[in-house]
Amino acid sequence: MSRLGYQIPNFTLPGIASADVFSNIIKQAEAADRSGFDRVTVMDHFYQLPNIGAPSEPMLECYTLLAALAQHTSHVRLSSLVTGNTYRNPTLLAKTVTALDHVSHGRATLGIGAGWFELEHNALGYEFGTFTDRFEKLEEALQIILPMLRGEPISLAGKHYTVEKAINSPAPLSKVPIMIGGGGEKKTLRMVAQYADESNLASTPVEEIPRKLEALVGHCERLGRDRSEVSVTSMQNVVIAPTAEQAEKELVETAVALGWKEAVIEMAKNLVILGDPDTVGEKLQTVMDTGVDGLAITLAFNGHIPERIELLGEIGVAVTKAPPAA
Repeated sequence: MSRLGYQIPNFTLPGIASADVFSNIIKQAEAADRSGFDRVTVMDHFYQLPNIGAPSEPMLECYTLLAALAQHTSHVRLSSLVTGNTYRNPTLLAKTVTALDHVSHGRATLGIGAGWFELEHNALGYEFGTFTDRFEKLEEALQIILPMLRGEPISLAGKHYTVEKAINSPAPLSKVPIMIGGGGEKKTLRMVAQYADESNLASTPVEEIPRKLEALVGHCERLGRDRSEVSVTSMQNVVIAPTAEQAEKELVETAVALGWKEAVIEMAKNLVILGDPDTVGEKLQTVMDTGVDGLAITLAFNGHIPERIELLGEIGVAVTKAPPAA
């Protein structure tokens, strides 16, 4: 299971033209691969998220991108963080993740969630539906995808999906871990306990993590599962550099490239873990002390500088005790 993941959420970067975005992403993945990270992830979105940039900012389709990154990495597992279930039929998703597992020689993970970005759905023609609809779809999708990833034919006549003896051949090379994203205590964490190997608590304030873990323990107990069978990671947004001054400078440079106003930039400084290695290490340790099993870290502001990824890998391995890449 992943203890130290590297997330790439942003393709609008200072000094890097749209045509050079993919080349830079390769450099980021390669840096993570050699720096102790055990997973590289990208967002499954077609528009940039509103808390990062405008919908018109560059955004590459995630599974095409992950398959390409498989050719430039050797050790890290590869995943979306996380796939919006509403964007693909579950049988297509099972086939896509299986293909990723083959082209990466057994390094695929399926990260999945119910979907939430309504603007993206409406603009591109994906049915959004209600909150209840999306979670019903997610559960039915898991009931289809999990058997397919095990190489088992599956038939299901559900409310949202119907399949008849769906076959997935060839089967994945490895046992593909299932990661469910989100921290909803009633629905999401119950599905984690029932179906998943991993949980990612994205955008969960540190002080709320213990309560989320308690909720997961409760669901596991009711379902007769040991909580230790589920690996829980916390998503953290970091800006690291050799000095705090350099870290702040790099945050500002990217924020300006994204068109952020000064007041928003000042707010961002207080919302991310920003500073030199000692400061970042101490704050990441505080997250680990809540009881999570690992970290998923994004360098949204300066990950385009490979040396920053290497520096973060050194700190992250020390904090999570993640084994270095073989």
